[in-house]
Amino acid sequence: MLLAVEDLNVYYGHIHAVKDVSFAIESGEIVALVGSNGAGKSSTIKAVCGLVKPRRGKIMMRDSDITGMRSESIVRVGIGYVPEGRRVFPQMSVLENLMLGAYARRDKSTLAQELETIYGYFPILAQRRNQLAAGLSGGEQQMLALGRALMTRPRLLVLDEPSLGLAPIIVKQVFALLQRLNREEGLAILLVEQNAYAALRIAHRGIVLETGQVRLHGKAADMVKDPEVQALYLGGSSDSPVSSPIDSGTLQQNDLLKTDAKSAVNHQVEK
Repeated sequence: MLLAVEDLNVYYGHIHAVKDVSFAIESGEIVALVGSNGAGKSSTIKAVCGLVKPRRGKIMMRDSDITGMRSESIVRVGIGYVPEGRRVFPQMSVLENLMLGAYARRDKSTLAQELETIYGYFPILAQRRNQLAAGLSGGEQQMLALGRALMTRPRLLVLDEPSLGLAPIIVKQVFALLQRLNREEGLAILLVEQNAYAALRIAHRGIVLETGQVRLHGKAADMVKDPEVQALYLGGSSDSPVSSPIDSGTLQQNDLLKTDAKSAVNHQVEK
């Protein structure tokens, strides 16, 4: 067992946001945590990543009890985090943002090699390594946030709403990369996503939260076909930016850049 969450409870003042949530993630597994706004998805993963302190419950990473640990200590046990809205440092360069991902690492002997690996995943970041992050498009900033998390050398990658604010074709490409990381690197992924269909299409298992509690859980492929899940969480349809199996080998950086540029032009015309 890579990660085990047992009877997790998170409060914000008197608001009980997460109620006795339990789940586990195996090594090499993608788990999608889905549900509507306010369901407790982000609060759950923030507790896992040390950004909020649970009132009750236990979080284990392998044999380590990480319940209530500080976030920098949780990074050291192997959990990388990509926050909602990307949260890059706009006045720092692409390279500086990436290097921040390695800040908490004790062993930094392989940083140069790992940077080249990140640039292999995201060639545009290599081209813009000295450019300020503020000048990147939304899709490029999402690449940068992913790259920064990968620089922590995680065993488990946790992502909060990675599709937020991105064009559908870019969402498809981001999800393709997650599949590639899982398939080629064996990276375990905990994916929080309001776009439930897109998340379940790439996941091995799914967990549905509703008002802070686990409503449903099971194999993702079965959940996608379940009429109740379709009606309540998939809009009764399989129409989504990730509506078919993804071939990550077709992920093209130039296509992403063209789409981002086209989206920006269209936005200006509409204004």
